[in-house]
Amino acid sequence: MMFINPMFEPINAVQIRVSLDEIEPLVWRRLVLPSVWTLDKLHLAIQAAFNWWDYHLHEFQIGGLRYGDAALLMEDAFKDDPQVFESRGVRLRDFQRGSRFTYLYDFGDDWSHSVEIEQFLALDPTPKQGLCIDGARARPPEDVGGVNGYEQFLEIIRDEGAPRHEEMITWAGGYFDPDWFDLAIIDKDVKNALRTSVRRRLYQPKPKKTKAKI
Repeated sequence: MMFINPMFEPINAVQIRVSLDEIEPLVWRRLVLPSVWTLDKLHLAIQAAFNWWDYHLHEFQIGGLRYGDAALLMEDAFKDDPQVFESRGVRLRDFQRGSRFTYLYDFGDDWSHSVEIEQFLALDPTPKQGLCIDGARARPPEDVGGVNGYEQFLEIIRDEGAPRHEEMITWAGGYFDPDWFDLAIIDKDVKNALRTSVRRRLYQPKPKKTKAKI
């Protein structure tokens, strides 16, 4: 990927920073995506970058308006809920640099992500896939119970004497490190974000055992 001067070449990519709200230290990802992508593809890129399973409803909240799968979201809407607009109608290049909005995933756990349009880029060649170029820390386990449930989960797995310690470790796949971040793995996931056949990891990768030196 080579950067070229956007003053003389057309913009074809956008750099975006996505971070999980209400969790400290911060869980975040920096993505570079084709500027022609629409919000529905941004949804898939965020899912891939955080390895969410895409099992639950989601929406974008932008300037007081809601964007997503309108037919699906309105099925569960209350009478006074705001109208939902189709996410396929909004391109990433339609935003301005510095724009901020919210991506909400799982209306039970309520995982709120802050999305910032950091800059527009002119790349050679024109990107066809998304990239993850930076980030930090692991996202919480799916269906852990939101921010409060995640805090309780961390307390339990850090205390080997806790009554539910083994149960929670097993539920999380046998291993969980909140500081885990592997750029190569996550970048590969984002590159495959639009592939319908891709298989998501159910659990965080376990660290490889190193042979002891003799």
